[in-house]
Amino acid sequence: MPLGLALPLALAVLLGVLGGHLAAPGSAELFALACLAALAGRRPRLALGLLVAALVAGQLLTLRGGELAPGLTRQDLRLEGRLVEVRRDARLSRLIMAVDACRAATNELPACDDLTRVRLSFFEAPDLVAGERWALSVRLRPPSGFANPGGFDFGAWLRREGIQASGYVRRDPPPVRLAEAGLSLGRLALEHLDAQALAPRQARWLAALTLGASERLERADWDLLNASGTTHLVVISGLHVGLVATFALWLARGAARLVAPGAWRLAVWPWWVAAASAVGYAGLAGLEPPALRAMIMTLVGLWVASGRHAPGPWQGWWLALGLVLVVDPLSAWRPGLWLSFSAVALLILIWQGRARPRGLGGWLWALVRTQLLLAPLMGAAVLLAFDRLAPTAPLINLVAVPLVSTLLVPLGLLGWLTAWLPPLSALCWRLFGWLVEALATLLELAVAWRPLWEPEPAWVVPLGLALGLGGLVWALPGLAMRLRLAATAALLLVPLGLPAPSPVLAEGQLRVRVHDVGQGQLIELRTAGYRALYDTGPRFASGFMPLAGLWPPGQRFDEVIVSHADQDHAGGLPALRDAHQVGRLLTPPGEALGLPARPCTAGHRWRRDGVSFRILWPPSDTAELSANDRSCVLLVRAGDQRLLITGDVGRGAERRFLDEVAAGITLLVAGHHGSATSSGPALVRRLAPRHVIFSAARHNAFGHPTDRVVRRFRAVGSCLWSTAQDGAVTLWLGDDAPPGILAERPSAWRLGGVGGGCLALESPH
Repeated sequence: MPLGLALPLALAVLLGVLGGHLAAPGSAELFALACLAALAGRRPRLALGLLVAALVAGQLLTLRGGELAPGLTRQDLRLEGRLVEVRRDARLSRLIMAVDACRAATNELPACDDLTRVRLSFFEAPDLVAGERWALSVRLRPPSGFANPGGFDFGAWLRREGIQASGYVRRDPPPVRLAEAGLSLGRLALEHLDAQALAPRQARWLAALTLGASERLERADWDLLNASGTTHLVVISGLHVGLVATFALWLARGAARLVAPGAWRLAVWPWWVAAASAVGYAGLAGLEPPALRAMIMTLVGLWVASGRHAPGPWQGWWLALGLVLVVDPLSAWRPGLWLSFSAVALLILIWQGRARPRGLGGWLWALVRTQLLLAPLMGAAVLLAFDRLAPTAPLINLVAVPLVSTLLVPLGLLGWLTAWLPPLSALCWRLFGWLVEALATLLELAVAWRPLWEPEPAWVVPLGLALGLGGLVWALPGLAMRLRLAATAALLLVPLGLPAPSPVLAEGQLRVRVHDVGQGQLIELRTAGYRALYDTGPRFASGFMPLAGLWPPGQRFDEVIVSHADQDHAGGLPALRDAHQVGRLLTPPGEALGLPARPCTAGHRWRRDGVSFRILWPPSDTAELSANDRSCVLLVRAGDQRLLITGDVGRGAERRFLDEVAAGITLLVAGHHGSATSSGPALVRRLAPRHVIFSAARHNAFGHPTDRVVRRFRAVGSCLWSTAQDGAVTLWLGDDAPPGILAERPSAWRLGGVGGGCLALESPH
């Protein structure tokens, strides 16, 4: 490739990524006119760049256009395709399928021919192997996830992984295996590994470090790696592929020196051997995005290092970026891409113009210097990308990087290369296992000393920029020491100007947040010095509890009120018990939740920071009540404003406590997620709430909120919100409290709507 095309290629690809993301009607025609204008003006490079941009944008638009049509949500579909990935967790299997054919159960439904990649849950699945072709009956929904402040955006993750729908496998009609999996070296290697006498953690880390099988790592492994800032060491990255290529190049050049002692430096074939080794190793790891990215970067790096008609380091950097995005445009939204390329750019910057180290001492100092210069810049990148920082990462990586690169990976790979000599292979892996245990112990000690830090959201950007600029000041060549010291001293003052840790609620103010937890309910109530939960969200059949992803461990909740024992309200109790501290638990009489609790009965009152709390229901004798009608009903007063939460009580129970509530409620969390069994006409007419929030799942199967309940509230002028559409909803009550209501998933259609920004919310069914 001519030297002048690397940067234009990368810019054209980035233009295509942006165009595919922001595409509007007429974009294709505009691109075509621009290409014709470039050709007419005899600008072939410009025309080529526009064609590349159009190619990338077309890939993204095709993926977006293939997303499941809303009319197919939860409809019976029949898929045929190849299993790309299979992960097992107890009775549940998680599948990613490359779809070859899709058809709906009836002709009246929209077509699903464009569906190419889906994620499925399969309970008590038969033996499934990646690479097999299956025919499955499924129910799907478009890519979506919970939307909570600071929470993980699962819907965005699905889209950047190219997954166009998610759902579950049905057993009627039964699944049919269409074809066995073909030969897979990776699968054979994992089967061989399973037969070895290795401790579980050692086997998991060996699979991840040498085969790219990161799905074998458990949640505890990921938590430890995240908290210590060493996640990059156990996934197939440029470090691993580069090590394999370097080792192959070293062996091949040694062989060339033996074959042609006088001309070995001019031999080209060792470089091809190194390139083939990089491709083979990435292929063994499945050519998933991290391995594919590492392979392309390594191949370009080998070309640059060879010096044979090669681009310079920066041109190689732009070329690799352009090629990665051409092959996988979705990687533009993966933080790993930008972290990898940022690290390489920093390495180029750090070593630019410096002589090659000499001797063991020179290489050791070079390693320490590189790590010290990389640490603040990469820490800043991680902080800005993930809102967290591992304080011990700079020190730990000084030990972990050389340990992994010079001992663990070589020992692991040597064990595979000598698999035909079991004693030698077992020795290599035994040494590998000892080193893994030593490394894990070191990481555990480091995390115990300085745990993972998740700063206040308002601190992330200023701290990240200050940390990054501080690292850049020391990494840039040619700067005077006086300037470096002055800039560092100035940046050290940034923490002094950070805003208060969180908005301080004044006496008499209450913050209400109805979290988005799917088909369930979890409400957080905060005053100046008090924090309570009403319900704990659901526990899904897979065992996942949304509460586990809402806050970092170690939170303190003064009060937890569980309305009743149904799994959509009390399912998060195990996650709450295991990760957080609870001062007092209130539950209705007769509800057995397995934890010490006080009864939640009518008449119970308490006051915190000028805010009054009162239980309106149930009575002390609940023997005659159904599980739903035993729900705790909570009334909260902050100044002249009031909040009412009714759990799942039905209309009959509503009428029995309605006389205890004066008209004109500020906020009502609708009963039973908007079901027709609750929010009866008597309650709606008497309370006429200003705001109503429905806690319901996106695309839920129950039709919540039901259309009659929606119309009932609209008839009295209520402003309606739903976690299904709006994500988490936050409101402040009390004198001088911040005005308005905040939705985590803001909707453009609410702006300028009827009744002060509140457009009528209709039932999705």
